[in-house]
Amino acid sequence: MTRSQLDEAFVPPRMDQAQLFALGITLAWLAGIRAYLTVFGVGLAGALGWVQLPEALQVCQSPWVLGTAGVLAMVEFGADKIPGVDSLWDLLQTLFRVPAGAFLASSAMSADGEWSWTGAAIGGVAALASHGLKSGSRAMINSSPEPASNWLASGGEDGLALGALLLVFAHPWWALTLLMVVSIGVFALVFLLFRMVFRRARRRPATA
Repeated sequence: MTRSQLDEAFVPPRMDQAQLFALGITLAWLAGIRAYLTVFGVGLAGALGWVQLPEALQVCQSPWVLGTAGVLAMVEFGADKIPGVDSLWDLLQTLFRVPAGAFLASSAMSADGEWSWTGAAIGGVAALASHGLKSGSRAMINSSPEPASNWLASGGEDGLALGALLLVFAHPWWALTLLMVVSIGVFALVFLLFRMVFRRARRRPATA
């Protein structure tokens, strides 16, 4: 086998349009939870040749983007483990997570590298939804006096983001399904916790 044949054998296959759609939604949803880690993971996978990134996403392979996203991902990893600080961090990151989700979705869904306003709108909504779910659940968890639940929630988010990133390029639909199942479970849990807290708050005046 010649050198050119070897090179062609190791070129990752391109995704079809349906897979690019699932990839865009998944990356946008992840951006609402861990935007910097998502950008770093995408750029690293492309830079190391693990995947063939869509043309518009190849900007993530830039050393400047990789370095900046990597540093900020480490900062976020620490800030997200401190009760109270994590909620303030989430509030500030609203300004970045939603645009990042819009960019990632639009870039992933555009096979020719052109900006897709439809993809950007879908990605922005997906990032806003996951960001709202994350922020709301962490605010609810922070009402607990012990820090263990905060650490467990943050570690779970880290594991979910890493797992989805490892899966999304090989099986984007499976990664998207995983995120949706976990997100629905978290939403149901937060809803039940909210009802419990609300009921306790209503009983206290009656007891008094």
